[in-house]
This record gives sequence, C-alpha cells and structure tokens, in this order.
Amino acid sequence: MKLRGLYVITDEKLTPYDKMLDMVEKALKGGASIVQLRDKNNSDEFLIPYSKELKDLCHKYNAIFIVNDRVDLALKVDADGVHIGEEDSDVAEVREKTKGKIMGVSCYGSVERALQMQDLGADYVAFGSFYPSPTKPKSRIVPKSVISDAKKVLKIPICVIGGLTVENSKELIDLGADLVAVISDVWTAPDIEERCKQYIKLFN
Repeated sequence: MKLRGLYVITDEKLTPYDKMLDMVEKALKGGASIVQLRDKNNSDEFLIPYSKELKDLCHKYNAIFIVNDRVDLALKVDADGVHIGEEDSDVAEVREKTKGKIMGVSCYGSVERALQMQDLGADYVAFGSFYPSPTKPKSRIVPKSVISDAKKVLKIPICVIGGLTVENSKELIDLGADLVAVISDVWTAPDIEERCKQYIKLFN
C-alpha cells in the first residue's frame, strides 16, 4: 500500500451519504490512492455500513481506506488505518490498538511533533493548513518551509493539507510532499474524476 499521491477526505456536507459512494468512486477512477472517512457527528452504528462499502470500493481500486479519529470504528470495520489529530487520542495507545494498520497523525506546523510521532510509530504525518481552507476556516496557516525542513529529518511520508488546489499543490510536491490531502477542490469540481487526474499528473 503506497503512501503517495492524492488523498481525498469525505465531508458531511460536500459528500452527502446518498451520493458519497458514487462521488468517491469517481475520485478512485481518477487515481486517488487514499480515501479517508471523516465524520464528527454521526454514530459508529450509522457509519459502519458506509465504512464497509467504502473499504470494499477502495480495495476494488487498490486504494487505502482510512478512518479519521474513530479508532473503534476503524477496528470494527477492519479499515486499513486511522488518522488522528492533536486532541483526538493518545498516540501510543492508538498504535498499540492498531498494530498492523496505517496510522497517520496531524502535526500542523510542528516538525518536532512529527519526529515524536514518527518515534511513536506513525506511518505518515500531515502538515497544514498551507492555504485558507473552506472546510476549516479557523485553521492557522503554516509556512511552506515546514515541508522541506521535515523532509530533511523524517523517514516517513509527508502529507499536506489545507486549501489545496491543482494550481497550488505543485509547489508543495516540489518541496517534498508525498501526499496531497484534498476536500473541497475535488468534491466541488464539475468533473471529479477529471479533477483527480489533474492531481495525479502533478506527481508524474
């Protein structure tokens, strides 16, 4: 399972559950290599059937299925991994619970935190926001130099997030980003599959 390329994240408003599978399949056809289910509000019970369908869909396209924050849900549906943020969980505890699965951790603008997370067993770290984000308008903007600084000291892949578009992602990839995580720019595109293909070209 390669941690490189386009990483798409679902959104309760932008990928409503009656359309989500269809939208995600378009992204996978376009070349997305990771899909993250991100839902802060619904219960695990509500999300289990959608999670299972998403996982099956991802595997059909040789992509990775990640659950955001909800370690128990990830384990219940045997997701490929989990992604955790700053306030979400004890990272060492999560690593223990999810042995054999991918663990990603948000590090915002801190290379020091990223090094700590690498030591605790993170498989990739995420930095951002790099640009104003429509889905997280209160996120603080981090300097792009974080990517090159992190690249010098980390052994694990680097994911970038926050207000990314096809136009502004190239610079971050050139600085060393292995993964670009996108929400709005993919799901609001007139043609999701085509938009994803445009991102894939940035890596080639």
